[in-house]
Amino acid sequence: MNWDVAHRVAGIAANQAHRDLAVDREGYVHVFAALRAAGLIGMAQPMPRLFGLYMDENDGGPAVLLNAGLDVITQRHTAAHELGHHLLGHRSAADDNLDHSARWGDRSWPEHEKVAEAFAAWFLMPRPAVLQAVEQVTGGGGLRRPEHAYLVARVLGTSYAGTVRQLSRLRLLTRDQGNQWLGIAPAALKSSLCGGRPVPGGSHVHAIDLPSDGRRFYVDTGDLLVLQVPGARFGESAPELVAWGAGWSASEGDAAPYDPQQILQVTEDLDSSTAVSVSVPGNDDPLGLTLVRQSPRTGSDDVWQA
Repeated sequence: MNWDVAHRVAGIAANQAHRDLAVDREGYVHVFAALRAAGLIGMAQPMPRLFGLYMDENDGGPAVLLNAGLDVITQRHTAAHELGHHLLGHRSAADDNLDHSARWGDRSWPEHEKVAEAFAAWFLMPRPAVLQAVEQVTGGGGLRRPEHAYLVARVLGTSYAGTVRQLSRLRLLTRDQGNQWLGIAPAALKSSLCGGRPVPGGSHVHAIDLPSDGRRFYVDTGDLLVLQVPGARFGESAPELVAWGAGWSASEGDAAPYDPQQILQVTEDLDSSTAVSVSVPGNDDPLGLTLVRQSPRTGSDDVWQA
């Protein structure tokens, strides 16, 4: 089975799973809630050499074990991959390669792993959700810069590379565009969105503009909120948010590496969600958006967020 066939099979299975599990196909896919809806026991613990593990009924399942040491984006992909094993009727499987992208397209993948990997892409990035995310990010102007693909990934809660591949599959990017954008490191895109400033490796960047009004942003500790509207300013922020680089001092350079009214950082004090307002010149009412924390899962699923 080649990857094209795997994606055709997986796309049909993911579409059926969305219907069966009552998943909203036009927005952020809550994959951990989907595990529970599918009757899977979910657990997460540190596992140095495993992404995750699916256990079928013959091995005490159905259950999914995730690596608690992974970031939430990778955990989400792994959870969708293991869900694919379950819904596709596969036997117990351990995913022990910590670099999915290094193996992408490798013909040595077993067929069941190819289909489960493709299922994860279609489950987390169904066409309606991708189109909605592209509209939110570009305002209908189409994907013109790799930063757009990075921001689409933020809306969907997916990796940059995985999102670029899915955009190419959906023919929202040409093959040449996709290959070119895959060669750009996410670190460079994050820095570009922050005016050229270096961004910590574990932090994601979320762009706030006029279409952000009323939206939910799924964030974690260390993530940055960057205003992209000229003259706009964050309102009085919640204690869970601080000006990025608040610990900077004049001895470290000639000028502050940030504008405290333009970039905020999420702290570990954000428990579940918080509201953020943004004043915009010429607008009577401020923009309002909601931050929802999505952190890596640990322990058993009875204490996980949806």
